[in-house]
Amino acid sequence: MIKLTKMPYGGDYNPEQWPEEVWEEDMRLFRQAGIDMVSVNVFGWGRIQPEEDVYDFGWLDRVLDLLQANGIRACLGTGTAVYPSWLGRRHAELQRVDFQGRKRKYGGRANFCPNSPVFRRYASALTERVAERYKDHPALAIWHVSNEYNGYCYCDNCADAFRRWLKERYGSVERVNEAWSTSFWNHLYYDWEDIVTPTETTIFWGDSKASYSGMVLDYMRFQSDSLLECYRMERAILKRITPGVPVTTNFMGYWKELDYFKWAREIDVITWDSYPEPGHTPARTAMWHDLMRGLKGGQPFLLLEQAPDHAQWMDYNVPKRPGVMRLWSYQAMARGADSVMFFQLRQSRGGGEKLHGAVIPHAGHGGTRVFREVAALGGELECLGDTLVGGVTPARIGLLFDWEIWWALELCAGPTKDLKYIDQVLKVYTAFYDQSLQVDLLHPDMDFAGYDILAAPALYMVPDGLAEKLERFTAAGGTFITTFFSGLADAHDRIVTGGYPGPLRKLLGIWVEESDILLPGVKNRVVAPQPAPAHTSQADAAHTTPEAPLLQPGEAFDCTLMCDILHTEGAEVHAVYGGDYYAGTPAVTCNRFGEGEAWYVATDADPRFMAGWVRRAVRKHGIAPVLETPVDVEAARRVKDGIAFIIVLNHAAESRTVRLNEACTDLLSGRLLCGDEELEPYGVRLLVHAETGASRVR
Repeated sequence: MIKLTKMPYGGDYNPEQWPEEVWEEDMRLFRQAGIDMVSVNVFGWGRIQPEEDVYDFGWLDRVLDLLQANGIRACLGTGTAVYPSWLGRRHAELQRVDFQGRKRKYGGRANFCPNSPVFRRYASALTERVAERYKDHPALAIWHVSNEYNGYCYCDNCADAFRRWLKERYGSVERVNEAWSTSFWNHLYYDWEDIVTPTETTIFWGDSKASYSGMVLDYMRFQSDSLLECYRMERAILKRITPGVPVTTNFMGYWKELDYFKWAREIDVITWDSYPEPGHTPARTAMWHDLMRGLKGGQPFLLLEQAPDHAQWMDYNVPKRPGVMRLWSYQAMARGADSVMFFQLRQSRGGGEKLHGAVIPHAGHGGTRVFREVAALGGELECLGDTLVGGVTPARIGLLFDWEIWWALELCAGPTKDLKYIDQVLKVYTAFYDQSLQVDLLHPDMDFAGYDILAAPALYMVPDGLAEKLERFTAAGGTFITTFFSGLADAHDRIVTGGYPGPLRKLLGIWVEESDILLPGVKNRVVAPQPAPAHTSQADAAHTTPEAPLLQPGEAFDCTLMCDILHTEGAEVHAVYGGDYYAGTPAVTCNRFGEGEAWYVATDADPRFMAGWVRRAVRKHGIAPVLETPVDVEAARRVKDGIAFIIVLNHAAESRTVRLNEACTDLLSGRLLCGDEELEPYGVRLLVHAETGASRVR
C-alpha cells in the first residue's frame, strides 16, 4: 500500500494530447485545486515507441519532472492499454476476433488478443523499459498496469490456449464431455481439436442462451484468466525491478466479464472507476464500493476515476448538480476509499471523450462551477489529512457475491429473461442499506467467522464445499437467508438431481417441486398463513404459524417474477402464497438448524417484506444501525485507531433532518452538533464523538 499522509486527490492526466506550453498552466491549476496525484502514461505506448526499434521517453521525462517539481505524485501507467498502429499493421494475428467471428481492425481500446504471443512479447518489452527508466524517479507512487481490462477474444490463438487450459483443468476429453453434458444433442467431443470457441455461430441461440452452458462458463473463466495472465506478466516485471512500489489496475465495479475476486489476489491495492448512471440508486453505488472493499477482505481501496461533472458515454449524460460530486466523493470515502480521483483533469479537444466532464474544461481556466467545487473539496481533504486513511468499515452482516454464479445464472436457458443476478443481490443489499446497516460483500471461499447474518440471494450454482460451510455457519448460531432459484446447479452448471434446492435442502428444510413464472405486470401475494387446526398432522405442520411470526395477521405483500412451489421438510412457514393454483402453499420458510436459522424466500417479494425481515434478523442479533436516518439519507461508519467516524450523506435535492442522540463534532465545519441536525440538499457531515473530534483535524 502507498504510504499516505492524506488522501490522494487528482485523476487522469493526458499531457500528450496538448502542446507543452499548456503543461505549466495545468500545474498552476492543479495546485489551486489541491491536486497531488495524477495518472499518466495510461495510453502512451505509441508516443513512447513510434517504431519497432525506436523509444522516445523525452516527453514523459519532462512530465514526471514537472509533476515532481510541483509536489504531485504519479500513478504511472505502463502504457500497454492500446498497442500502436504499426504493431497491428505488422502483426494482424494480435487483433481480436469478436463473438460474431469478425476480425477486428486496428482502432478503439482493449484491441488485443490476450493470448497473442506477439502482444505479450511487445507489452513485456515496453513494461520493462518503462520500469527501468522510472524505477528511481521520486514522483513514482504506484504502478498502473494497462487500463480497464475488458472484452473477450475468439480467435485461433484463444482456441489453442483454451484447449490447453481445458487439458490442465480436466485431463481428458471424456471428463470435458461429462462436465459439459455434451451427450445432449449428440455433441460429444472425441479429440481436443474438436473443441472450438463458443461464438454466436456455434453453440448459442437467441441473444445469450447457450446450448452447452458448462462450456461457455468455462470459456468465461478462461478469458478472465487469460486477461489476468497479461496483467500478471507485467506485474512480475514491475515487482522484479521495483519491489517496493505497489502495482494495480483499475476495475469497473459490476463488470461481468472478469472475476474480480480472483484478480484481487494479484492486486496490491484495489483501484476502481465509479460512474453511476442516471436512475441508479445511492444503494447501487454503495454496493459497488462495498464490493470493491470486499475483494481483499475489507481492505480500503483507491477511487481512481469518477466524473467531476458529466460522463460522455451514457445514453443521457446528465451534469452533476452542485454538491453531488462532493457528496459522491464522501460516499466513496465512507465505504472504504482512501483517495478521490477524477477522469479527466483537462478536457480533451477531440476523440470519443471530448465531451466528458473535466476539472479543467475547454474554457481552459478555473472560473467554472465544477472547478470551484473540485478546489473546495481539495481544501477539505487537505484539512482532513490522514483522518480516514486506512480506516476499516466493520460489519456483522455478510452478503455473498460470486462472478461464476452470476455467469451461470444468466447463461441458463430459462426460466425468465428478467431474472438478473445483480438485481437480486441489490434488492437484498438495499434492505440493509435503507436501515443504515453495514454489509461486507464476500466470496464463498472467504471466512464467515465474525458475521451474524449471511445472505446469498439467487444462489443458483453452489460451489463445492459451500453448502457445508453454510451449515456450519448456521449451526453455530448464524442467520442465513437465500431466495428463489437457489441450489439448482453444481460448479459445471449441471443440475443437482434429487430435488431442488440440491445441496441446500438439508439446511433449508424444504424441497421445491416446481416454479411458476409471472409475466411482466402479473403479481401474486405473500400473506400471513392461517393458524393450523388442533388436529394438524406432522405432514401438514408446514402450514402452521411459528411462535414468532414474520407477518402479522392480515399482513400481505405483492410478489412478482417467479414463485417456487415447495414442500417443507422440517422448516416453519412464515408466509404463504395468496393466489393461483398454489394458494396457501409456503412462500417464506425458516428452518431451525443447530443454534441458528436458515430462511428461504421463494419469490421476488415487495421490498417492504425484505425490510421487515431485516428488522427481525438484526433485532435477534442485537445489531444496531449506524444511525437512525430518514429516507434518502445514508449513514456509514469507518473506524481508525479505535475512533469511529460517522459519515452522513443526504442524497435528496431537499433538506432532511437527522437526530443525533450524542454530542458530535462535524469535522468538515468544526461545529458541535447534538439533537436535530438539518442536512442541506446533497449535504455531508463527518461526525466524531465530541470528546475526540478536536484532535482529529490538522
